[in-house]
Amino acid sequence: MAAAAASFAFSAFSSATKSHRNLNHLPLASSSSYSLHPIRNLRSRLPHPHSIKTSTTTTKITAIISVGDKLPESTLSYFDSDGELQTTTISDLTKSKKTILFAVPGAFTPTCSQKHLPGFVEKSSELKAKGVNTIACISVNDAFVLKAWKADLKIGDEVLILSDGNGDFTKAIGCELDLTDNAIGLGVRSRRYAMLVEDGVVKVLNLEEGGAFTSSSAQDMLAAL
Repeated sequence: MAAAAASFAFSAFSSATKSHRNLNHLPLASSSSYSLHPIRNLRSRLPHPHSIKTSTTTTKITAIISVGDKLPESTLSYFDSDGELQTTTISDLTKSKKTILFAVPGAFTPTCSQKHLPGFVEKSSELKAKGVNTIACISVNDAFVLKAWKADLKIGDEVLILSDGNGDFTKAIGCELDLTDNAIGLGVRSRRYAMLVEDGVVKVLNLEEGGAFTSSSAQDMLAAL
């Protein structure tokens, strides 16, 4: 009996030792989740015009959608000229049409308000003269904010300003821009882009890195037509 007890104790000790050794091989939390240097970690995750850089790697950002793909269906909202809340779908916007969809990271933000949206308003006649039926701006903001933004910029019906309030369309095409670590509290928004869509199929896609503004202007789309 003493021998059996000794054998059982040795077995239990051996099992506990193996479990302890196995703990040493568990994966550690990545530096993107935990860091001893929170300020350095925050800076590494902010959007950069060309890439997201960390201390050891450089990762190019890509989207799910690409040229030749059919856009996923989604519902967007907006206020019409009578102040009535309306909805439209990607199919409504693109079926049997030539459509330009462009996205901005946020209403009332400097580049979006001073350059990106006003550029499409200014060039709307030239774009439509080249066969574009609809020009629409998409933002992950609610429709009320976009209504106020449109009024502030004194925009008419040159560009349809659409709310992707929950980011459903933005997520479906893989264009989220995570700004949750930004001090101003922007949350998850859309990357900046401009695309030409014909009958629901992407023909041109100018996708920016983060919130950069280098290839998605109205002039860039004119050059692509």
